[in-house]
Order: sequence, then structure tokens, then C-alpha cells
Amino acid sequence: MNIYDIAQLAGVSIATVSRVVNDSPRVSEKTKQKVMAIMEENGYTPNVFARGLGLDSMKTIGIMCPDVSDAYMATAIAHLESRMHEHGYDCILCCTGYEQSVKEKYVSLLLAKRIDALIMVGSVYSGSGGSDSLVQYVRDAAKNIPVFLINGYLDHENVYCAYGDDYQATYDVTSQMIERGRKRILFLCDSHSYSATQKLEGYESALKSHGLPVLGDLKLYVKNRIHSVRDILLERRDLKFDSVVATDDGLAVGAIKYANSKLLKIPEDLCITGFNNSALSICSDPELSSVDNKVEELCNLTINNMMKILHGKAEEVSRDTKIPCRLVKRCTTDF
Repeated sequence: MNIYDIAQLAGVSIATVSRVVNDSPRVSEKTKQKVMAIMEENGYTPNVFARGLGLDSMKTIGIMCPDVSDAYMATAIAHLESRMHEHGYDCILCCTGYEQSVKEKYVSLLLAKRIDALIMVGSVYSGSGGSDSLVQYVRDAAKNIPVFLINGYLDHENVYCAYGDDYQATYDVTSQMIERGRKRILFLCDSHSYSATQKLEGYESALKSHGLPVLGDLKLYVKNRIHSVRDILLERRDLKFDSVVATDDGLAVGAIKYANSKLLKIPEDLCITGFNNSALSICSDPELSSVDNKVEELCNLTINNMMKILHGKAEEVSRDTKIPCRLVKRCTTDF
């Protein structure tokens, strides 16, 4: 039994059945009761396609992220899905990886599914902030549906961005390390995304404002794998540093394991901060001081804004929302 069978039995169009399913006021009470009775008699459960017919809405949101195994992204997606269900929306999740062609392919796939909006989790989708051709596919998608970026920024019509103030958070952490007498602060990073670039600029600005040089050998790009970070730091015997600013908790835990292998005292010999305030920060030994970039707050903000836009209240929504981060101090810092 499908929507076509129900329409035939009731003597109405499939669009009318869809309107009944969605409780549309455009159907008379008599017709509504007739269609509902036939659906009940035949045990018909409307699917997403039936809900969307005739209403130009599939009540479905597309979500893209590069890597669902990443702690930050997994937390974001779980929260987004829960909030969408509260509003009666389903979601289609695509894990795109980082290849440009794959990201573009998945956007096309989701648009073909007639999604109502697209949420992109991760600054990898915003390029360097919107000036490069690598984000043209995002701008093209925004011509058809509203696009929401979490943890990234892209200045374009119908693209709505919610992200933490990574620049200021990293500037503040680096400054506090310097004010505690740290002179050689290692910047650990695993990408060149918008978020990572903001963190790097915050780190460099803090060094400059305190009269310290920005040294290339103290900016290290490595894969976000805990043991890989540890091993690379152990191999780099020429690399001298007294503190670590990491752009992700996994990188910071790798630095902790390096310090433990070298029998360094934390934070006396080596001060370390992470980013994202994930479960890794309390699983490590010692527990890690980490910047909380408010992932759940960003997700709530995104869903609230999306609901306003889908209900015709776009004028109430800002396209650029930046929220402050905070450092959660644990055992790896002395400030």
C-alpha cells in the first residue's frame, strides 16, 4: 500500500493525501476524515516522499561532515539530529572526507533528494573564508536552499554561519603562557582550514604583541593521531619548546604522551592546551586544559535559525554569528 493506492481509494489526488498527512488547512475537514479513515483501515504509514508531495518540502535536512569519527563532529551531528527530530525533520548524513570532488558530489546528491536545507559541519567547507574558487559549490547550493555552516565562515547570500571566536581564544591562551614566562611556544596543527587559520593568526598575534618572534620551526603540521604526534616530537630532537598550543585535543594528548616519555613534569616543564574540550581532555593523564568552542550552543543556534528561515522569518536571522570560547583549566596549565 502506497500513497497512490490511498489516493485512488479515496478518490483524491496524491497531493491531497500529502496535504492530509501534513495537516494542511487547504483540505476540507470532510476530505481529511475520509482520507485518514482509509489510511487507518489499510495500515498506511506515510513516508517522507508522501509528506513532501504537493508542499514543496520533504521535511528533510542534509548534513555533511568530513569525518564522523572526529569527536567534535560526532558530538555536533548527534546534537543536530536530536534537535531536528524535535521539529519533525529527518536528516540525511554524508561523510565527505576532504577531497574537493567528493564534497561537490555529495552536495549534488543531497540537492537531488530535495532537501529543505543543508548543514555543513566543519570549517573545511568554508575554504579561507569565501574568497577562493574551492567554495563555489557551496555558493551554488545556496541559490537553491539555505546553507548553514558550523565552525566556519563564508560571506554569501543565503549562507548562515555560526562559529566560535577561535582567534581570540588562541590569542588569550598564548598570551597567558607568555605572561607565565614561556618563550618557545609550539603551535600544533593538522590542517589549513578556516578555523585552523584563525587559531594560527591568534597565536602569531599574541607572540607579536608580547615582543616575541614568530618562528617557523615552532609551527608544526602533523596528522591528528595521538601516537604519531608523540613519535614525531620524540624524533625532532632539534626542536626546543617549553609549551604547546594545539588546535585539537588529540594533538595535545600526543604532546602529553611525548612529555611522559621524556619524563617532563606537566605543567612545570611543559605547559599544554588543547581545543574542543572533548572527552579526550579528561581521559588523558594528566587531564588536559582545553578551549571549549561551545559545539552544542552552535548547533542549537543553527537549528533555531534554520527553523526561522524555513518558516519565512529570514529577516530575524544573522548570516554571521560568532560566539566567545572559554578555556577549561585542568592540570596541564599553570595560569
